[in-house]
Amino acid sequence: MSAVLRAGLLGLGMMGRHHARLLREIDGIDLVAVADPAGDPHGVAHGMDVLPDVDALAAAGIDIAVVAVPTRFHAAAASSLAAAGVHVLVEKPIADSSVEGEALADLFESRGLVGAVGHVERFNPALQQLRARLADGEIGDVYQIATRRQSTFPARIGDVGVAKDLATHDIDLTAWVAQESYEAVSAQTAFKSGRSHEDMIAIAGRLSGGAVVNHLINWLSPMKERVTVVTGERGTFIADTATADLTLHRNGTAALEWESVSTFRGVSEGDVTRFAFPKREPLRAELEAFRDAVNGLPTSLSSMREAVHVLRVVEASLESAVDGGRLIRTAVHV
Repeated sequence: MSAVLRAGLLGLGMMGRHHARLLREIDGIDLVAVADPAGDPHGVAHGMDVLPDVDALAAAGIDIAVVAVPTRFHAAAASSLAAAGVHVLVEKPIADSSVEGEALADLFESRGLVGAVGHVERFNPALQQLRARLADGEIGDVYQIATRRQSTFPARIGDVGVAKDLATHDIDLTAWVAQESYEAVSAQTAFKSGRSHEDMIAIAGRLSGGAVVNHLINWLSPMKERVTVVTGERGTFIADTATADLTLHRNGTAALEWESVSTFRGVSEGDVTRFAFPKREPLRAELEAFRDAVNGLPTSLSSMREAVHVLRVVEASLESAVDGGRLIRTAVHV
Protein backbone atom coordinates (compact mmCIF):
# COMPACT_ATOMS: atom_id res chain seq x y z
CA MET A 1 0.00 0.00 0.00
CA SER A 2 1.43 3.38 -1.02
CA ALA A 3 1.63 6.12 1.59
CA VAL A 4 -1.21 8.62 1.65
CA LEU A 5 -0.34 11.63 -0.51
CA ARG A 6 -0.59 15.04 1.14
CA ALA A 7 -2.46 17.25 -1.32
CA GLY A 8 -2.72 20.98 -1.81
CA LEU A 9 -5.21 22.93 -3.93
CA LEU A 10 -4.50 26.30 -5.52
CA GLY A 11 -7.68 28.07 -6.59
CA LEU A 12 -11.05 27.80 -4.85
CA GLY A 13 -13.30 28.99 -7.66
CA MET A 14 -15.83 27.09 -9.74
CA MET A 15 -13.42 24.26 -10.65
CA GLY A 16 -11.55 24.40 -7.36
CA ARG A 17 -14.64 23.58 -5.34
CA HIS A 18 -15.11 20.32 -7.27
CA HIS A 19 -11.44 19.41 -6.85
CA ALA A 20 -11.72 20.10 -3.10
CA ARG A 21 -14.71 17.78 -2.75
CA LEU A 22 -13.04 14.93 -4.59
CA LEU A 23 -9.60 15.32 -3.03
CA ARG A 24 -11.32 14.78 0.33
CA GLU A 25 -13.13 11.66 -0.87
CA ILE A 26 -10.50 9.74 -2.84
CA ASP A 27 -8.58 6.98 -1.07
CA GLY A 28 -4.83 7.56 -0.83
CA ILE A 29 -5.13 11.36 -0.82
CA ASP A 30 -5.37 13.73 2.13
CA LEU A 31 -6.24 17.36 1.35
CA VAL A 32 -4.13 19.27 3.87
CA ALA A 33 -3.81 22.79 2.43
CA VAL A 34 -5.74 25.19 0.20
CA ALA A 35 -4.76 28.57 -1.18
CA ASP A 36 -6.44 31.42 -3.04
CA PRO A 37 -5.56 35.11 -2.84
CA ALA A 38 -9.26 35.87 -3.43
CA GLY A 39 -10.37 33.84 -0.41
CA ASP A 40 -12.94 31.06 -0.30
CA PRO A 41 -16.12 32.20 -2.13
CA HIS A 42 -17.74 28.74 -2.10
CA GLY A 43 -16.84 27.75 1.46
CA VAL A 44 -14.78 24.70 0.55
CA ALA A 45 -11.93 25.15 3.06
CA HIS A 46 -13.95 23.40 5.78
CA GLY A 47 -12.08 24.99 8.66
CA MET A 48 -8.62 25.00 7.08
CA ASP A 49 -6.73 28.26 6.79
CA VAL A 50 -6.94 29.69 3.28
CA LEU A 51 -3.32 30.37 2.39
CA PRO A 52 -2.55 33.57 0.49
CA ASP A 53 -0.49 32.29 -2.44
CA VAL A 54 1.31 29.42 -4.14
CA ASP A 55 4.50 29.90 -2.13
CA ALA A 56 2.62 29.36 1.12
CA LEU A 57 0.98 26.29 -0.40
CA ALA A 58 4.32 24.86 -1.52
CA ALA A 59 5.68 25.36 2.00
CA ALA A 60 2.84 23.37 3.55
CA GLY A 61 4.63 20.03 3.22
CA ILE A 62 2.52 18.69 0.34
CA ASP A 63 3.34 15.87 -2.08
CA ILE A 64 0.88 16.76 -4.85
CA ALA A 65 -1.08 19.83 -5.91
CA VAL A 66 -3.93 20.76 -8.21
CA VAL A 67 -3.70 24.16 -9.89
CA ALA A 68 -7.15 25.57 -10.70
CA VAL A 69 -6.47 29.29 -11.20
CA PRO A 70 -6.91 31.49 -14.31
CA THR A 71 -4.82 30.42 -17.30
CA ARG A 72 -2.38 33.34 -17.14
CA PHE A 73 -1.17 32.10 -13.74
CA HIS A 74 -0.69 28.43 -14.66
CA ALA A 75 2.99 28.52 -15.66
CA ALA A 76 4.23 30.56 -12.69
CA ALA A 77 2.21 28.57 -10.16
CA ALA A 78 3.24 25.16 -11.51
CA SER A 79 6.89 26.27 -11.71
CA SER A 80 6.88 27.31 -8.05
CA LEU A 81 5.43 23.98 -7.03
CA ALA A 82 7.98 22.09 -9.14
CA ALA A 83 10.79 24.01 -7.43
CA ALA A 84 9.45 22.65 -4.14
CA GLY A 85 9.42 19.08 -5.48
CA VAL A 86 5.63 18.84 -5.77
CA HIS A 87 3.84 16.74 -8.41
CA VAL A 88 1.22 18.88 -10.18
CA LEU A 89 -2.03 18.52 -12.08
CA VAL A 90 -2.75 21.87 -13.73
CA GLU A 91 -6.12 22.62 -15.27
CA LYS A 92 -6.21 23.03 -19.05
CA PRO A 93 -4.82 24.74 -21.01
CA ILE A 94 -1.34 24.04 -19.72
CA ALA A 95 -0.33 27.72 -19.97
CA ASP A 96 -1.09 30.98 -21.69
CA SER A 97 1.22 30.07 -24.60
CA SER A 98 2.89 26.95 -25.98
CA VAL A 99 6.30 28.53 -25.27
CA GLU A 100 5.45 28.73 -21.56
CA GLY A 101 3.96 25.25 -21.72
CA GLU A 102 7.06 23.72 -23.27
CA ALA A 103 9.28 25.31 -20.62
CA LEU A 104 6.96 23.84 -17.97
CA ALA A 105 7.12 20.37 -19.52
CA ASP A 106 10.93 20.59 -19.63
CA LEU A 107 11.04 21.64 -15.96
CA PHE A 108 8.90 18.78 -14.68
CA GLU A 109 10.73 16.20 -16.79
CA SER A 110 14.13 17.46 -15.61
CA ARG A 111 13.06 17.11 -11.97
CA GLY A 112 11.47 13.68 -12.41
CA LEU A 113 8.08 14.99 -11.29
CA VAL A 114 4.64 14.07 -12.56
CA GLY A 115 3.32 17.02 -14.52
CA ALA A 116 -0.20 16.43 -15.81
CA VAL A 117 -2.87 18.61 -17.41
CA GLY A 118 -6.61 18.41 -16.76
CA HIS A 119 -7.91 17.27 -20.12
CA VAL A 120 -10.75 15.59 -18.28
CA GLU A 121 -12.61 14.36 -21.38
CA ARG A 122 -10.11 11.49 -21.52
CA PHE A 123 -11.96 10.14 -18.50
CA ASN A 124 -15.44 10.50 -19.95
CA PRO A 125 -16.82 6.92 -20.03
CA ALA A 126 -18.20 7.33 -23.57
CA LEU A 127 -14.83 8.46 -24.93
CA GLN A 128 -12.95 5.73 -23.09
CA GLN A 129 -15.25 3.18 -24.69
CA LEU A 130 -14.82 4.90 -28.05
CA ARG A 131 -11.03 4.85 -27.87
CA ALA A 132 -10.98 1.15 -26.97
CA ARG A 133 -13.36 0.22 -29.78
CA LEU A 134 -11.43 2.25 -32.35
CA ALA A 135 -8.20 0.58 -31.20
CA ASP A 136 -9.88 -2.81 -31.70
CA GLY A 137 -10.71 -1.85 -35.29
CA GLU A 138 -14.47 -2.02 -34.80
CA ILE A 139 -15.18 0.42 -37.66
CA GLY A 140 -11.92 -0.12 -39.57
CA ASP A 141 -9.95 2.86 -40.83
CA VAL A 142 -11.09 6.20 -39.43
CA TYR A 143 -12.07 8.71 -42.11
CA GLN A 144 -13.33 11.67 -40.11
CA ILE A 145 -13.71 12.94 -36.53
CA ALA A 146 -16.13 15.80 -35.96
CA THR A 147 -16.99 17.47 -32.66
CA ARG A 148 -19.57 20.02 -31.55
CA ARG A 149 -19.21 21.84 -28.21
CA GLN A 150 -21.72 24.64 -27.76
CA SER A 151 -23.16 26.42 -24.72
CA THR A 152 -24.02 29.76 -23.17
CA PHE A 153 -21.28 32.16 -22.11
CA PRO A 154 -19.57 31.20 -18.81
CA ALA A 155 -19.15 34.26 -16.57
CA ARG A 156 -16.22 32.56 -14.82
CA ILE A 157 -13.96 32.85 -17.91
CA GLY A 158 -12.32 36.23 -18.38
CA ASP A 159 -8.77 35.79 -19.60
CA VAL A 160 -9.06 33.49 -22.64
CA GLY A 161 -11.39 32.89 -25.56
CA VAL A 162 -13.45 29.86 -26.45
CA ALA A 163 -10.51 28.29 -28.32
CA LYS A 164 -8.23 27.95 -25.31
CA ASP A 165 -11.06 27.23 -22.89
CA LEU A 166 -13.15 24.72 -24.87
CA ALA A 167 -11.40 23.80 -28.13
CA THR A 168 -8.55 22.37 -26.07
CA HIS A 169 -10.98 19.67 -24.91
CA ASP A 170 -11.96 18.71 -28.45
CA ILE A 171 -8.42 18.80 -29.84
CA ASP A 172 -7.07 16.65 -27.03
CA LEU A 173 -9.90 14.12 -27.09
CA THR A 174 -9.63 13.80 -30.89
CA ALA A 175 -5.90 13.15 -30.80
CA TRP A 176 -6.36 10.80 -27.85
CA VAL A 177 -9.16 8.63 -29.24
CA ALA A 178 -7.42 8.43 -32.64
CA GLN A 179 -3.98 7.96 -31.03
CA GLU A 180 -2.57 10.42 -33.57
CA SER A 181 -1.30 14.00 -33.65
CA TYR A 182 -2.54 16.95 -35.67
CA GLU A 183 -0.76 17.65 -38.94
CA ALA A 184 -2.50 20.82 -40.18
CA VAL A 185 -5.38 23.12 -39.21
CA SER A 186 -7.22 26.20 -40.38
CA ALA A 187 -10.03 28.10 -38.70
CA GLN A 188 -12.57 30.92 -38.67
CA THR A 189 -13.50 32.90 -35.56
CA ALA A 190 -16.22 35.34 -34.53
CA PHE A 191 -16.47 38.01 -31.81
CA LYS A 192 -20.15 38.55 -30.97
CA SER A 193 -20.33 39.21 -27.22
CA GLY A 194 -18.32 42.44 -27.00
CA ARG A 195 -15.16 40.85 -25.59
CA SER A 196 -11.60 40.99 -26.91
CA HIS A 197 -11.49 37.17 -27.12
CA GLU A 198 -13.27 35.03 -29.68
CA ASP A 199 -16.55 33.42 -28.63
CA MET A 200 -16.98 31.18 -31.68
CA ILE A 201 -14.52 29.10 -33.68
CA ALA A 202 -14.78 26.59 -36.51
CA ILE A 203 -11.65 24.47 -36.99
CA ALA A 204 -10.85 22.11 -39.87
CA GLY A 205 -7.76 19.96 -40.09
CA ARG A 206 -6.08 16.65 -40.70
CA LEU A 207 -4.47 14.11 -38.38
CA SER A 208 -1.12 12.43 -38.93
CA GLY A 209 -2.87 9.26 -40.12
CA GLY A 210 -4.90 11.12 -42.74
CA ALA A 211 -8.29 11.45 -41.00
CA VAL A 212 -10.17 14.70 -41.60
CA VAL A 213 -11.23 16.58 -38.44
CA ASN A 214 -13.53 19.49 -37.74
CA HIS A 215 -14.63 21.22 -34.57
CA LEU A 216 -17.54 23.63 -34.06
CA ILE A 217 -17.26 25.44 -30.73
CA ASN A 218 -19.04 28.47 -29.30
CA TRP A 219 -20.32 30.30 -26.23
CA LEU A 220 -23.33 31.66 -28.13
CA SER A 221 -25.84 28.80 -28.02
CA PRO A 222 -28.89 28.68 -25.72
CA MET A 223 -28.44 24.93 -25.37
CA LYS A 224 -25.54 22.73 -24.27
CA GLU A 225 -24.09 20.28 -26.78
CA ARG A 226 -21.10 17.96 -26.37
CA VAL A 227 -20.92 15.53 -29.29
CA THR A 228 -18.11 13.57 -30.97
CA VAL A 229 -18.79 11.76 -34.27
CA VAL A 230 -16.24 9.31 -35.67
CA THR A 231 -16.85 7.95 -39.17
CA GLY A 232 -14.90 4.96 -40.47
CA GLU A 233 -15.00 2.40 -43.22
CA ARG A 234 -17.54 0.16 -41.45
CA GLY A 235 -19.71 2.60 -39.53
CA THR A 236 -20.03 5.69 -37.36
CA PHE A 237 -19.71 6.15 -33.61
CA ILE A 238 -21.59 8.99 -31.90
CA ALA A 239 -20.45 9.88 -28.39
CA ASP A 240 -22.58 12.29 -26.37
CA THR A 241 -20.17 13.33 -23.65
CA ALA A 242 -22.80 15.35 -21.76
CA THR A 243 -24.71 12.13 -21.05
CA ALA A 244 -21.75 9.72 -21.51
CA ASP A 245 -23.69 7.72 -24.11
CA LEU A 246 -22.08 5.90 -27.04
CA THR A 247 -23.96 4.70 -30.13
CA LEU A 248 -22.70 2.79 -33.17
CA HIS A 249 -24.40 3.10 -36.56
CA ARG A 250 -23.11 0.21 -38.65
CA ASN A 251 -22.92 0.26 -42.42
CA GLY A 252 -25.66 -1.81 -44.02
CA THR A 253 -24.91 -5.23 -45.45
CA ALA A 254 -28.28 -5.92 -47.16
CA ALA A 255 -28.28 -5.60 -50.94
CA LEU A 256 -30.02 -2.51 -52.30
CA GLU A 257 -33.02 -3.40 -54.46
CA TRP A 258 -34.51 0.00 -55.15
CA GLU A 259 -33.61 0.73 -58.76
CA SER A 260 -32.97 4.45 -58.34
CA VAL A 261 -30.31 3.88 -55.70
CA SER A 262 -28.95 0.50 -56.73
CA THR A 263 -26.02 2.08 -58.54
CA PHE A 264 -25.06 4.24 -55.57
CA ARG A 265 -21.56 3.33 -54.42
CA GLY A 266 -21.72 4.74 -50.89
CA VAL A 267 -22.96 3.00 -47.76
CA SER A 268 -26.45 2.11 -46.61
CA GLU A 269 -27.99 2.15 -43.13
CA GLY A 270 -27.35 -0.89 -40.97
CA ASP A 271 -27.88 -1.88 -37.35
CA VAL A 272 -27.75 0.69 -34.57
CA THR A 273 -26.34 -0.24 -31.15
CA ARG A 274 -26.39 1.87 -27.99
CA PHE A 275 -23.81 0.51 -25.57
CA ALA A 276 -24.27 0.03 -21.83
CA PHE A 277 -21.27 0.50 -19.54
CA PRO A 278 -20.46 1.92 -16.07
CA LYS A 279 -20.45 5.72 -15.90
CA ARG A 280 -18.06 7.15 -13.34
CA GLU A 281 -17.56 10.86 -12.68
CA PRO A 282 -14.75 11.93 -15.07
CA LEU A 283 -13.09 14.38 -12.66
CA ARG A 284 -12.94 11.74 -9.93
CA ALA A 285 -11.37 9.27 -12.36
CA GLU A 286 -8.85 11.89 -13.45
CA LEU A 287 -7.77 12.68 -9.88
CA GLU A 288 -7.48 8.97 -9.11
CA ALA A 289 -5.27 8.64 -12.18
CA PHE A 290 -3.12 11.52 -10.90
CA ARG A 291 -2.70 9.67 -7.61
CA ASP A 292 -1.81 6.48 -9.48
CA ALA A 293 0.70 8.25 -11.74
CA VAL A 294 2.51 9.68 -8.71
CA ASN A 295 2.61 6.12 -7.34
CA GLY A 296 4.27 4.93 -10.56
CA LEU A 297 1.31 3.33 -12.31
CA PRO A 298 0.40 3.79 -16.00
CA THR A 299 -2.63 6.03 -16.59
CA SER A 300 -4.49 7.91 -19.32
CA LEU A 301 -3.54 11.32 -17.93
CA SER A 302 -2.56 14.03 -20.38
CA SER A 303 1.14 14.72 -20.02
CA MET A 304 2.42 18.29 -20.20
CA ARG A 305 4.14 17.41 -23.47
CA GLU A 306 0.83 16.28 -25.00
CA ALA A 307 -0.85 19.41 -23.67
CA VAL A 308 1.76 21.56 -25.41
CA HIS A 309 0.79 19.96 -28.73
CA VAL A 310 -2.87 20.76 -28.04
CA LEU A 311 -2.02 24.39 -27.32
CA ARG A 312 0.07 24.62 -30.49
CA VAL A 313 -2.94 23.42 -32.48
CA VAL A 314 -5.10 26.11 -30.84
CA GLU A 315 -2.50 28.79 -31.58
CA ALA A 316 -2.19 27.65 -35.20
CA SER A 317 -5.98 27.72 -35.54
CA LEU A 318 -6.19 31.27 -34.19
CA GLU A 319 -3.31 32.35 -36.42
CA SER A 320 -5.06 31.00 -39.49
CA ALA A 321 -8.21 32.94 -38.60
CA VAL A 322 -6.52 36.35 -38.33
CA ASP A 323 -7.57 37.48 -41.81
CA GLY A 324 -11.20 36.65 -41.08
CA GLY A 325 -11.71 34.92 -44.42
CA ARG A 326 -10.81 37.98 -46.48
CA LEU A 327 -7.86 36.16 -47.98
CA ILE A 328 -7.50 32.58 -49.12
CA ARG A 329 -5.03 30.96 -46.75
CA THR A 330 -3.35 27.61 -46.72
CA ALA A 331 -3.64 25.48 -43.60
CA VAL A 332 -1.12 26.07 -40.83
CA HIS A 333 1.05 23.06 -40.13
CA VAL A 334 1.55 22.18 -36.49
